[in-house]
Amino acid sequence: MASKILKLGIPKGSLQKATIKLFAKAGFSITDSERNYFPRIDDDQIELILLRAQEISRYVADGMLDAGITGHDWIMENGSDVVEVAELAYSKATSRPTRWVLAVPNESAVQKPADLAGAIIATELVEVTKKYFSDKNINVKVEFSWGATEVKARLVDAIVELTETGSTLRANSLREIDTVITSTTRFVANKQAWTDTFKRRKIENMIILINAVIEARSKVGLKMNIKKGDLESILKILPAEKSPTISNLADSDFVAIEVIVDEKTERSLVPQLKRAGASGIITYPLNKVTH
Repeated sequence: MASKILKLGIPKGSLQKATIKLFAKAGFSITDSERNYFPRIDDDQIELILLRAQEISRYVADGMLDAGITGHDWIMENGSDVVEVAELAYSKATSRPTRWVLAVPNESAVQKPADLAGAIIATELVEVTKKYFSDKNINVKVEFSWGATEVKARLVDAIVELTETGSTLRANSLREIDTVITSTTRFVANKQAWTDTFKRRKIENMIILINAVIEARSKVGLKMNIKKGDLESILKILPAEKSPTISNLADSDFVAIEVIVDEKTERSLVPQLKRAGASGIITYPLNKVTH
């Protein structure tokens, strides 16, 4: 057993699989997470605890955890005094931020938040919702919902519910009125733990690796061979902010170029490069990209 341990909380539930997959690509193997609230990780300096994302920031703030991964929404809901070390651009289904939206049934006469004056709102995000309406000087009653909030939209006047793609709201014949809060995943640390040299370095190292994985998701590696005489025209086609690696080949008339580009530009770049004289063009996925 290591003498120095970082107690890290990772989210159980909707973010669980995405988090474990992210850690795996960052080089950390997590096992036994389906059956155990204390899954194993192949780093004897880290002790993992699976908790609901709703609770993690409170346990980090109280010092029961040194650090954790949770949403900005739950930090705000709990009023947790923690160090927000990094924003991690990943969620359950996409890399987009999630939103808590004010929604009503399609048949409702409500068109704007002010129409809900005196109404009852159901949500799991009670404190943030109260503040949202208070800031707008709209008097409502906010009730806590124990899940399946979409079902309650026709029992109360409106709901505030989390959405990433909007598909669940549409499936339940609900429409959005407004966005209450936009949230992204955060890596948070206990203030005292953040002043500990070992724990801070351990956290920083993990974040470097995790962010490298996230960065790599939208990038591809691009390799090609070109005649030296075509080098200038090829370099003009490649994104101006990229600095390619250029290597000599056994055939002295040719060089090899290697560069990292955005995946979304690859399909337009490759035909242009081919027409400009590039050959042996190879694109490949990346595991990590660290700047």
